[in-house]
Amino acid sequence: MKLILANPRGFCAGVTRAIKTVNKALSLHGAPVYVRHEIVHNTTVVNEFKQKGVIFVENVDEVPGGSVFIISAHGAAVKVFEKADQKNLKIIDATCPLVKAVHNFVNRQKKKNIPVILIGHKGHPEVEGTIGQTNYNKIHVIKNKSEIDFLPFTRNQELACITQTTLSKYDVEEILAELKKNFVNIKAPQKGGVCYATFNRQRAVIDIIRKIDLLLVIGSANSSNSNRLQELGEKYHTESYLINTYHNINKAWFNGKKSIGITSGASAPEHLVQECINYIQSFFPHSAVTEYKKNKEKITFSLPEIEFSK
Repeated sequence: MKLILANPRGFCAGVTRAIKTVNKALSLHGAPVYVRHEIVHNTTVVNEFKQKGVIFVENVDEVPGGSVFIISAHGAAVKVFEKADQKNLKIIDATCPLVKAVHNFVNRQKKKNIPVILIGHKGHPEVEGTIGQTNYNKIHVIKNKSEIDFLPFTRNQELACITQTTLSKYDVEEILAELKKNFVNIKAPQKGGVCYATFNRQRAVIDIIRKIDLLLVIGSANSSNSNRLQELGEKYHTESYLINTYHNINKAWFNGKKSIGITSGASAPEHLVQECINYIQSFFPHSAVTEYKKNKEKITFSLPEIEFSK
């Protein structure tokens, strides 16, 4: 059995920044530290933080006054920050800088009164954060091409388009192409707003897809970018599974397979990949592991303000 590891995989710069932020907050301020929503969408990461004394909440009302309160990498609405201020919470904003770039894009359109089409999933924390952070009432969320017909715009109207950062670049390109057919004065940033890490992980899967008969994507079910990787494998007619840990592996998947591709979403820690490799090698002891090295990432983000004045 051959095991081919996609590269890059796992933590992106925004996730690394968010996780370092929580760890430093714990080190400086001690437990408990409160985090709005999951700091990143990965069950293992969240459970590890819970063991350290991190408390995850969905509502500011759940946080005792004066506590340390961290905004997750997905961002949050302005009203969340305002309510946290009212409770005298010590706010640490771990919103990914690339998500903030989406907020800035929307706010620029708001100043020019240009309607914005946001490609994304309604209810996802990042989408809700973008809508609530910008407080712009001319944002229209669509998730696929079929919803374009219901947009209330004229063909020549000036429009802008941006995406949730964790979507499939290839799906976004198709939606953008259709939008440009319907609306001749629509503008969008390069790649539509899909972040570099999401795109790189998708490209890494395509690099190995013709070399494998099975794709394992390590990531949690609520991780958008992980789901897109699994869908990408299926798009290329390769049997593909999204798994949280090696415990989710079904040995029957390997029947008749000669080569297994392994990747992980941008919020999945590398030790989960290594545990999967060890598990597979426990019943295929002579499995050769190949690291497919092609796309290297050098982007890093500085941490937000974590210390507070007395």
